Amino acid sequence: MNIYVTLFFLQIFNQHNAGARSWQPAVFKMAELDADLVHIVPSSILPPFWAKLVVGLVSLICFARSYDGDFVFDDSEAIVNNKDLQADTPLGDLWHHDFWGSRLSSNTSHKSYRPLTVLTFRINYYLSGGFHPMGFHVVNILLHGGISVLLVDVFSVLFGGLQYTSKGRRVHLVPRASLLAALLFAVHPVHTECVAGVVGRADLLCALFFLLSFLGYCKAFTESNKEGAHSSTFWVLLSIFLGAVAMLCKEQGITVLGLNAMFDVLVIGKFSMLEVIQKVLRKDKSLESTGMLRNGGLLFRMTLLTCGGASMLYVRWKIMGTGPPAFTEVDNPASFADSMLVRAINYNYYYSLNAWLLLCPWWLFGDWRVIALAALWLCLIGLIFQALCSEDSRKRRILTLGLGFLVIPFLPASNLFFRVGFVVAERVLYLPSAGYCMLLTFGFGALSRHTKKKKLITAIVLGILLINTLRCVIRSGEWRSEDQLFTSALSVCPLNAKVHYNIGKNLADKGNQTAAIRYYREAVRLNPKYVHAMNNLGNILKERNELQEAEELLSLAVQIQPDFAAAWMNLGIVQNSLKRFEAAEQSYWTAIKHRRKYPDCYYNLGRLYADLNRHMDALNAWRNATMLKPEHSLAWNNMIILLDNTGNLAQAEAVGREALELIPNDHSLMFSLANVLGKSQKYKVLKFISAISAVLYHRWGHLDLAKKHYEISLQLDPMAAGTQENYGLLRRKLEQMQKKDG
Repeated sequence: MNIYVTLFFLQIFNQHNAGARSWQPAVFKMAELDADLVHIVPSSILPPFWAKLVVGLVSLICFARSYDGDFVFDDSEAIVNNKDLQADTPLGDLWHHDFWGSRLSSNTSHKSYRPLTVLTFRINYYLSGGFHPMGFHVVNILLHGGISVLLVDVFSVLFGGLQYTSKGRRVHLVPRASLLAALLFAVHPVHTECVAGVVGRADLLCALFFLLSFLGYCKAFTESNKEGAHSSTFWVLLSIFLGAVAMLCKEQGITVLGLNAMFDVLVIGKFSMLEVIQKVLRKDKSLESTGMLRNGGLLFRMTLLTCGGASMLYVRWKIMGTGPPAFTEVDNPASFADSMLVRAINYNYYYSLNAWLLLCPWWLFGDWRVIALAALWLCLIGLIFQALCSEDSRKRRILTLGLGFLVIPFLPASNLFFRVGFVVAERVLYLPSAGYCMLLTFGFGALSRHTKKKKLITAIVLGILLINTLRCVIRSGEWRSEDQLFTSALSVCPLNAKVHYNIGKNLADKGNQTAAIRYYREAVRLNPKYVHAMNNLGNILKERNELQEAEELLSLAVQIQPDFAAAWMNLGIVQNSLKRFEAAEQSYWTAIKHRRKYPDCYYNLGRLYADLNRHMDALNAWRNATMLKPEHSLAWNNMIILLDNTGNLAQAEAVGREALELIPNDHSLMFSLANVLGKSQKYKVLKFISAISAVLYHRWGHLDLAKKHYEISLQLDPMAAGTQENYGLLRRKLEQMQKKDG
């Protein structure tokens, strides 16, 4: 069979021009690699179109179950609560805000700058007519399918190198290996978070443009054999541009430039570390005139990549500001350890967890952390040794490229250059998993070559593909709602404080405060420094009038994290309820010191001043709240009521009209302004507002309030025909409802 495969490739290569003959020794080895997989991948699906069709269909099947899921986990903050998605937010603001809609200059920003991803969310929002999650999920599923298909070409290049026909078309040298690696990628369960969680769009878009950048860089060498040109500046610059686009989708996109450089040096420049080491040991003088160092085209491309990367980093740094993102200890505990050795050991353990997620996406092991760390580095050292020192140039190249694809995209999440806001996150493994799939495919080929039990190897590979597919389907179902997601997380990580916190938050949002308290308490027990759990628990206890414990929790939270503005504000609310007004005022101002643009805190400060009869201070605080947040209805309403109560009717009317221009459909503002107009005897305007309020209450289903406002309007103008007609319809509807209830 190996002979027939080799003859098949010979037939292809004989059609190439003579300039391609220098590649033939490598080509024979590639044919050998593909022949090792002949028992696993059937020849009937080897043509590129059918291979891509199979990969695309399988990738869609894996995650199709998530198409009608809800917005879950981080989707709420990045999408539902993100004003950058709405039409009234200028498009230009996307370039000054982070992924969550906060200004990058804010001290609370996570500095995650992904404007192109947010732009796709905004387009989704516009096309869906609102926050309808199905459209968002469908786009994610299709993106994963497209990326999986694109990887067929990428793996073909990584495994087989570059070989072109006389017409400039690239030849797929290893169709079996590239197809198997793409299938392994398409069905890997570690991708569930990226595909089923809408915020994973950042990783998907980054991966898409990352791969396009790599393939674009490969196009720079299309004409190298035919015309003797060593590079195409246009394609290199296009590759750098696509890398910048990838970085604007997610930060790790810039790492494609490192992968392009590695590919250029190893594949195009044919650099061999083994040869360099041997020459150094022999003190070979030919080392001084290494061909790679004298290659002007290679040096020119490396210069372009270096300048492009440096420019991206500079612009990104200027936009982000000079300060790094601020994370809390609960986000990434190891990064807050005092000892550098402790941090290094924990980081390495995190790497081993990520490696285990790729190798076996089930949590089936106990707390054998040191063994996991040792196993990771033994495997990596073994692979690196083979990649550098193997006598087989084919093995060296494939292992180095596979390790490069595995490690380089992971570097931004490694804690090596800056602190990240998580311990282990499946989404950061989306691109690195391509390198893992490449290494795994190569391993299956080597195993098949050295064993006679071909059917067993085939069964293992098919078993992995089938089990991973089923696992993807199951996990996609778990991501359909937060209830399912957090319940599954709790079964996997029962001692994880953040899981208990998320369940508690979900229950609190649904109004189940009793159950939420139980989970928040468990989160604090598991992590006594979990300030967000303390803050949320304190809020619930405040609402249940358990003020003493609420104050203790919130005081502890701000003691642990002195710049926690939300906890300071909530502490002020509790202290205000306990009549400890001076302490409450101090807490509010401390919150504002740590978050200068804090409209809700100014609103609560105004309430404190109103309770103390410091009316001017209250009005100033509420005015600050409305300046920071023009749609702050409560602050506007309190200003109108305070001015009304103090006899400043003209000023109250002016404030009310100003508020209604900004929030025209706010019924509470209409009612407060109507009271002011009634006292001012401006009945014509009062009549209009009362009629409008009645119609709005009627439309919103608040029938009793609508009836009240219709009656007020008819008292002012008994002859208003439209009001009489609507009032009659409302009365008949109320009578029908009473009969049904009777």
